[in-house]
Amino acid sequence: APCNNACPAGENIQQWLYLAEESRYEDAWRQIMQDNPFPAIMGRVCYQPCEGACNRGQLDESVGINSVERFLGDQALMYRWQIEPGPATGKKVMIVGAGPGGLSAAYHLRLLGHAVTVFEASAKPGGLIRYGIPKYRMPREKLNGEIARLVDMGIEIRCGTRVDDILGTRDAGGFDAVVLALGAPLPGRSE
Repeated sequence: APCNNACPAGENIQQWLYLAEESRYEDAWRQIMQDNPFPAIMGRVCYQPCEGACNRGQLDESVGINSVERFLGDQALMYRWQIEPGPATGKKVMIVGAGPGGLSAAYHLRLLGHAVTVFEASAKPGGLIRYGIPKYRMPREKLNGEIARLVDMGIEIRCGTRVDDILGTRDAGGFDAVVLALGAPLPGRSE
């Protein structure tokens, strides 16, 4: 479907919209969560390329995909729906950076059953979602709720912990792999 192809998170939009239309909200949310761990966030901040690609727009107007995703994400937070991690693999992964990329990697690795520790230099996780998007656009209780779900899955987030020696930290912690999700907190310079 064109909406699926346009989705930057690769969601199966057709499937979860079908489930939502049937009032199977938790099932729809679980379908989203196969690809995107943050529907309450994405439903607020995504620039909605799926809606521009929606077939329905050729008949009258596109489906409000983003609004439905936000609704499902909010329902999950309100009813405290949880995702279970995969069976333990015995592997440990270190992630540097608790922005959207690092937290998404942590989520998907935890689904696979790996133990995950995220190191974040800032005082709180969330990266640009927290520090770059105003509160009126991205309410902090929604962001905190989405991150709390990851912690409930067993993901450890160490804030205020800058990693200067990646290999040394990896070896000292007994990590099997490292994911660098450093983001771009400083503005670029043209020289």
